[in-house]
Amino acid sequence: MSFDPRQMKRIERDGYNLIGARYAAGAEARTALTTALIAAAELQPGQHVLDLAAGPGLLASAAREKVGAGGTAIATDIAEAQLACCPGLLRVATDGEFLPFAGNHFDRVLCGLGLMVFPDAARALAEARRVMAPGGRLVLSVWGTAEHAPLLSCALDCMKRLLPAPKVARPSVFRFGTPEALSTPLAEAGFGEIAIQTIMIDSHFTAAASYWQAFLDLAGGAAGSLARLPESMQQRLVSEVARELSGFAGEAGYAMRSAVLVATATKK
Repeated sequence: MSFDPRQMKRIERDGYNLIGARYAAGAEARTALTTALIAAAELQPGQHVLDLAAGPGLLASAAREKVGAGGTAIATDIAEAQLACCPGLLRVATDGEFLPFAGNHFDRVLCGLGLMVFPDAARALAEARRVMAPGGRLVLSVWGTAEHAPLLSCALDCMKRLLPAPKVARPSVFRFGTPEALSTPLAEAGFGEIAIQTIMIDSHFTAAASYWQAFLDLAGGAAGSLARLPESMQQRLVSEVARELSGFAGEAGYAMRSAVLVATATKK
């Protein structure tokens, strides 16, 4: 399959617009990740913060509390329905690969679980660096490798088993899942003082169906594609995902831990 970045962006935008408030509600389960990113940012009163691929703006909201009235926190996302979930924030609907901001301005640029969905991650990192003030800090998170991120991989493995290959090629959401895979594009984009840590997200589901719904609530472009499947196939996916979940089964349902890499880097 040939890769069409414009088609991928359209699919992701449509998908995240479709799940809208459901994604915002599900994001509350990843509060530990928000806390880790805000801590890594080391925000100070009066600073200017940009949140890329902000979704419902949880990072931007937390950052606003840290920078106070003398600072700014702007949430940006390609999906307008995501930004509609954070009406109290400064919001800009925009493509993170083409930011409408002047250079050398933001003290911090944040991106929570977003770098993987940029078709041109190198361009997104270059744009992030361009708008950062000298000495500014980038803080981002990405999913770990597939075997260490079952919150996504169980559903994706089930889809791969039951569905034909997608017509539109897309990069893997796990492609930055090791420290080496993540530090290389950061260094190539010109960032320095790169540091990467791994944190674990705990998830619990009482049934396979509740796991599947949680996946749909964070799946972006995949959610839109799945919604167009015949009802019979949608129900089959719900029932058969239990095969991939079997290794996480216990008396009270399914419990899993998923790895997320958190990176910090500075603009030289």
